[in-house]
Amino acid sequence: MTKTIAFSLVVAASLGLAACSKEEAHNAVNDTANVTNDVANAADNAVNAAGNALDNAANAASNATNNAM
Repeated sequence: MTKTIAFSLVVAASLGLAACSKEEAHNAVNDTANVTNDVANAADNAVNAAGNALDNAANAASNATNNAM
């Protein structure tokens, strides 16, 4: 879903820049695509970090249980 939104932003930016010169529009579209990729990567990293945090919490709980026995 995040990528769909990101690509929609790229399309919207491309249409909005139709009045610009070809070079300016091309650069703006590339910049928008780069920002979109950065946002998608940041979202992926956040999801991975949350998964790692949950795994670490589960491991800590398991270790605490094992130590209590």
